[in-house]
Amino acid sequence: MDAGRQWSKVIHHSVLLREICDFIAPHSGGIYVDGTLGLGGHSLEILERSKPDGQVIAFEWDERAIALAQERLKEYAGRFTVIRRNFSEISNGLQEIGMQEVDGVLIDIGLSSLQLDFGERGFSFQRDEPLDMRMDQRLGVTAASLIASSTEKELADIFYYFGEERQARPIAAHIVKVRKEQEIRTSRQLASLVAQAVPKRFQPKRIHVATKVFQALRIAVNTELENLATILDQAVAYLKPGARFCVISFHSLEDRIVKRKFRENQLLDVITAKPVIPAAEEITKNPRSRSARLRVAEKRYS
Repeated sequence: MDAGRQWSKVIHHSVLLREICDFIAPHSGGIYVDGTLGLGGHSLEILERSKPDGQVIAFEWDERAIALAQERLKEYAGRFTVIRRNFSEISNGLQEIGMQEVDGVLIDIGLSSLQLDFGERGFSFQRDEPLDMRMDQRLGVTAASLIASSTEKELADIFYYFGEERQARPIAAHIVKVRKEQEIRTSRQLASLVAQAVPKRFQPKRIHVATKVFQALRIAVNTELENLATILDQAVAYLKPGARFCVISFHSLEDRIVKRKFRENQLLDVITAKPVIPAAEEITKNPRSRSARLRVAEKRYS
């Protein structure tokens, strides 16, 4: 079934929704940036809490997500603006609409249920899909092209540095060996190759053996860490004094970048000494939230 007919089944899993809104404290007349619109769960709650005239400016580069979110939030059309850009382009996006300052910024840098369950782009190995992994179809490099063109060392570095995969070298070596005989085109094909390359004694018990490789390729294809560093630098200039910057990350690479950037920025005060994690009740309802980590910083008044 097409994702457009199933969106109602996946929209209710916005991670740390209550915590985000408690930290940002949306109010009437406020202007808020949702840097990762997805299916619009965070934007919807912010719009509700900032009635009657609060605004949300949302960034999203997944065309399908934009269409579904706009349909969901159509009753807020006068208070809701979508910019089809990655959040790393926040400066250009806000300048284009003449926005100079905002009352809060949120980014949630995890994959949405739409992308995992209905994306048909190879983000998940649960189904056999083309190895694409592009969040934005306008990007040139796909996961398949990266696998086909990278050297063995380059692949090993991607798996190790972006996925923290300890078996990066044997996995890369096996992929290079196999690709001489056949094209590696699909998600299940790649997952099978990873399983073949990693001895059983080194395979993790709680997650699929290919999980970190898929994470690493997605990060590389979409330049996710570079994009994260950019918005952490640029967004602060648009925050009003006292406004808050909330970032939800899902693995240690991202969380370390957020922690460091927040601490190093002299315009920010860190609000969360330790990352906020989902409550047990939320994890029970949405198991994918279990690795979420929220860090919050506030723009200084002077």
